[in-house]
Amino acid sequence: MILLSPLGAIGRSTLSMLGLIGRVAIYAAQAISHLVRPPFYPREFAQALLQIGWLSLPVVGLTALFTGGALALQIYAGGARFNAEAVVPSIVAIGMVRELGPVLGGLMVAGRVASAIAAEIGTMKVTEQIDALVTLSTHPMKYLTAPRVLAATLSLPVLVAVGDVIGIFGGYLVGTSRLGFNPATYLDNTVDFLELWDVLSGLVKGAVFGFIVALMGCYHGMNSGRGARGVGRATTNAVVSASILILASNYLLTELFFTA
Repeated sequence: MILLSPLGAIGRSTLSMLGLIGRVAIYAAQAISHLVRPPFYPREFAQALLQIGWLSLPVVGLTALFTGGALALQIYAGGARFNAEAVVPSIVAIGMVRELGPVLGGLMVAGRVASAIAAEIGTMKVTEQIDALVTLSTHPMKYLTAPRVLAATLSLPVLVAVGDVIGIFGGYLVGTSRLGFNPATYLDNTVDFLELWDVLSGLVKGAVFGFIVALMGCYHGMNSGRGARGVGRATTNAVVSASILILASNYLLTELFFTA
């Protein structure tokens, strides 16, 4: 009996996790199906595009700027040990567009957007506004989830592209002002070693991360518990689950894109 109690706890946790994965997968499939079926709500989509895309630009831009500068300093310090300081421009560019731009952009948007979506939809559930939508013959998935998922999936690649440019610019500022690089040489090394697929892979990652962020915010908001505590828990779960899924999917996509 002493041994069975821990095993039972492990079994219950495993079954609970598998059930959660199944529910999220079904919810994702339903969200995708509602994206391609009318009716559509362009006003909700436009509002979500503004909230998710435009208003997330400052935090993504500042994160990318300081990350690019810090990356240049770190690569220069490490390359100096092997007399390889000249690789700073190329490594900053590749690192930003392949990994740091999409991942940090996704995490910043997850912290800002997933929590806001979960809190908004959770509050609507608590105050029975979602029930009112059903009474008015409006499908909550189509009215609340589909516009947000589509807006995040389309806007995050744009945010990633802008973040890549700002991050590379941050490395350029540090490289030319603090590390003694010639501005023209720095830009030439950045362009020469950066390939089109490096940029495209980061944009694809951004689209996947945007889908994850909006999906987790909507899912946890729709399944929020009653009361303020339930909404708070849903908000926390949305940010945590979106962040973990972003990091996990980033590894899988990197394995898919860059493993020969």
